[in-house]
Amino acid sequence: GGEPVRLVQLLDEAVERAAAVVAETRPDLDQEDRAEIARKVGIGAVKYADLSVAHDTEYTFDFDRMLALTGNTGPYLQYAQARIRSIFRKGGVDPEQARGQITVAADAERALALKLLGFGPTVAQVGDLLQPHRLSTYLFELAQSLTAFYEHCPVLTADSDAERESRLALVAVALQVLVQGLDLLGVESPEHM
Repeated sequence: GGEPVRLVQLLDEAVERAAAVVAETRPDLDQEDRAEIARKVGIGAVKYADLSVAHDTEYTFDFDRMLALTGNTGPYLQYAQARIRSIFRKGGVDPEQARGQITVAADAERALALKLLGFGPTVAQVGDLLQPHRLSTYLFELAQSLTAFYEHCPVLTADSDAERESRLALVAVALQVLVQGLDLLGVESPEHM
């Protein structure tokens, strides 16, 4: 059974591969920004892959899967929070200031709001059971709820100011939960992706 791969080599390769992806997806960003994103994404992908499976599960090391922007991966969740940040940038709003009254009408809004309410209990359970994969499963489901929400509920182009304020406040909470949840797993959240 060949040489064990050293963690440092592993992280280096993950960052290198992430850099290739970022160079392709974000040619508009300068070298320094791209390098920083690649570091966060590459290292985050490895940490997340390790923490997202139950301890007793057989684990196959697969860079392509770990770095994929779809599925239960670090980059998918990092992308989910970066996408929320870009909505706020586009709307010229600071997520910290998005504290409007949240009213939930559409099904996708309700599903997202309910998912967000599950964060505290999930974190408490993870702490009690020391099973970080439960947190990654929760964050993955949250990101999926967000995708469904965007499909059915425009944020910046909502029908009324009240609805826009409400939806901005809702995704501001989602941003906070994603960033905090990733942080608990030791994964950083890049501003852009």
